[in-house]
Amino acid sequence: MSDPMLKRQATPKSLQGILPARAIADYCAHGFIALARPADADQIQPASLDLRLGEVAYRVRASFLPGPRSTVAQRLKELELHRIDLTGGAVLETGCVYIVPLQESLALPEGISATANPKSSTGRLDIFTRVITDHAQAFDTVPEGYRGPLYAEISPRTFPILARTGSRLSQIRFRAGASLASDALIRALHAQDPLIAEGEADIHNGLALSVDLSTLPGEGPVGFRAKRHAGLVDVDRKAALDVLDYWEPIWRRGSLVLDPDQFYILASKEAVRVPPTHAAEMVPFNPLVGEFRVHYAGFFDPGFGHSSGAGEGSRGVLEVRSHEVPFILEDGQIIGRLVYEPLTEAPESVYGQGIGSNYQRQGLKLSKHFKPFDLSIR
Repeated sequence: MSDPMLKRQATPKSLQGILPARAIADYCAHGFIALARPADADQIQPASLDLRLGEVAYRVRASFLPGPRSTVAQRLKELELHRIDLTGGAVLETGCVYIVPLQESLALPEGISATANPKSSTGRLDIFTRVITDHAQAFDTVPEGYRGPLYAEISPRTFPILARTGSRLSQIRFRAGASLASDALIRALHAQDPLIAEGEADIHNGLALSVDLSTLPGEGPVGFRAKRHAGLVDVDRKAALDVLDYWEPIWRRGSLVLDPDQFYILASKEAVRVPPTHAAEMVPFNPLVGEFRVHYAGFFDPGFGHSSGAGEGSRGVLEVRSHEVPFILEDGQIIGRLVYEPLTEAPESVYGQGIGSNYQRQGLKLSKHFKPFDLSIR
């Protein structure tokens, strides 16, 4: 750990916003972010840090938050059913809840907080993943100045997964000061450089994204519905799986009935852009306007869909699940909203600039684990 003076000077109090990759790397170097093993070459993203699974998974009776009087380790003594060695890889079954200590821990400076989210590929596999801290009263939230370990709660919902020590299912973003997200900020950004490729921007509690259920003939499906009882997914293998073994394509239509407890991959009509000086996040959708949820992955890095990252607008991919009753989605229905925040400083690289970005210039796209879909299949 760095000395107390370094701790006080980690980020000037005058700065507010999301920390870019350069600052995250500095935090790793000075011990504000402690790594059990040296960082992977691509672990630090333009405005976030991927989190790696440790050596053991604890199967627990139920999801939990430790609360202000307990650590996660203390609660595990009460709730643990058995331990699973991840060093050689292990299967995590659907319907079960696992707690995995992560290889990264934190000793955040004053004024610095953090928020976690599943990685895009995690969300597109319907792996319910949340980060927990000691004494936490909320998931995926790391309070200002937190010092302690990080844990991942993992519960595969649709596909059993093969994971191992070092697998990266979650990512974390660091913020200096309070959030600066506002509709005024979004309007100013949109006036300077449009945040959607075409059409009117609906800005109210964020930039609205609507669902696209009406692609033209020959353009492919409007979405995918996950198949029940499909095979195993190795979370670290890219382009290894045949789409039709795991997904049912949904072809052109103007509306879609969401069946309860089914998982869907859909896409937004809007092709969105994130300026290189900002980051974006999809915020929880208001449940009062529909019996469904759009989850899980919510971070959009600087340069996503932007010309600075060789993008010309990228559609948002939506991971959708209905609640207890069937619900009809109509083409063009608002299904999510993006909020934008500035970075504390310009990043050295942005999404899409040769850093292994999997979803730049995307349309409807499954996770990186699947082979390209053959559009001739109907």
